[in-house]
Amino acid sequence: MVQKQQAAAGPVTEPKKRRRVGFSPADTGVEANECIKIYLVSSKEEVDSPDISCVKPVDLNDFFDGDGKIYGYQGLKINVWINSISLHSYADITYQSTTNGDKGITDLKSALQNIFAETIVDNKDEFLQTFSTQSDFIRNMVSNGEVMRSGATDGSSNNAEVVPSDLQVIRMEIGSPNAGLLYSRLVPLVLLFVDGSNPIDVTDPDWHLYLLIQKKEEKEDPLYRIVGFTAIYKFYRYPDRLRMRLSQILVLPSFQGKGLGSYLMEVVNNVAITEDVYDLTVEEPSEKFQHIRTCIDINRLRSFDPIKPDIDSAVQTLTKGKLSKKAQIPRFTPPLNAIEKVRESLKINKKQFLKCWEILIYLALDPIDKYMEDYTSVITNHVRTDILGKDIETPKKQVVDVPSSFEPEASFVVFKSVNREEANTNVQVDENKPDQEQQLKQLVEERIREIKLVAEKVSKSCLEFFSYQKLFVE
Repeated sequence: MVQKQQAAAGPVTEPKKRRRVGFSPADTGVEANECIKIYLVSSKEEVDSPDISCVKPVDLNDFFDGDGKIYGYQGLKINVWINSISLHSYADITYQSTTNGDKGITDLKSALQNIFAETIVDNKDEFLQTFSTQSDFIRNMVSNGEVMRSGATDGSSNNAEVVPSDLQVIRMEIGSPNAGLLYSRLVPLVLLFVDGSNPIDVTDPDWHLYLLIQKKEEKEDPLYRIVGFTAIYKFYRYPDRLRMRLSQILVLPSFQGKGLGSYLMEVVNNVAITEDVYDLTVEEPSEKFQHIRTCIDINRLRSFDPIKPDIDSAVQTLTKGKLSKKAQIPRFTPPLNAIEKVRESLKINKKQFLKCWEILIYLALDPIDKYMEDYTSVITNHVRTDILGKDIETPKKQVVDVPSSFEPEASFVVFKSVNREEANTNVQVDENKPDQEQQLKQLVEERIREIKLVAEKVSKSCLEFFSYQKLFVE
């Protein structure tokens, strides 16, 4: 057996002290939404004022790479002030300390410039000066624009509150003098408050800006400020028409809830009719905007006499009884000539009209509770059709393999079965049908909820309108 050799005895020495190694805690970062606040101000006195509330932008985390967090700062607070007169901005950044951990230190200046670009001002004093030195910026920018509407509404539209008399809607072609510069200062507002939106191409002359301007009379010159705006694109439709597509629309947060979005939308609708475009479409509308748009269109359609017989006919058929018990439910879609009349006269596109049609029928059913079961069956049919891309009562498409020496996997015949006859096919039956039916039920409930919300809003606005007219007459 081999024994471990013992070291020879020597002078006694003190054992060496072990060196302690410390590890700093992992930097978990802070979400941009938690440390950044946005303020819209119209005077230097409002900057840092406790009376000014911050506004809620879209998800700020999207502007920071990776997981949307900011790293390397302890006690970080970022207050961004936006001058609503000149559209300049200033970021007041404070923090307790920085730590260069495993994620490094986020470059805040670069991240903020990705949002605010050349509008951001580094020096606070310089920013405060913009309220005086740039007070006529909007007035100079829109001086060559075309005034599309000016002054208050009379309440006759049914869709909005009475709009103040100091408002104007001004149209500018994006290629006109100053329009590109003005839009470049609007881009931060687009990124912050229009969910999922990207800046438009200012080099494309087919873009138009519709600017909602507040004009306040001052001792010297009137003060102009932007309340909201929309960007409209005109594009060609064969053979000789133009279509309008609404791409972006925004009413600044401090002016929301006052009917100004409806006011701006009505101006755009009137332009579409006056200039006789083919129709007006909307690019990926948000749920909130779609609700406003539909309320406006419902009021327009209810006063559009050419389709009233078609609505009456649909309602009469639905109220005859127990559609929900029938094997095949009629589609209850408007006739093609009604779709064409609406498009040609009101410039409401087919997809939007079909949504409005369901609400028009709902509003015409009286009492609605008596016919709700059958009405729900109609909506279920519509939702199922939207999902499948075809009517459920139409003949089923069948796929049959055909022997062939040329690419056997790609050789087949598609035909429609008659009277629901079944054939030996390779159509796969989804084993998750109960789950699909549950999803369908949820979609139908959501559609019904949207219909009821619009119907309630429209009915309420009609009552308010008649009360307003009565007071006006008296």
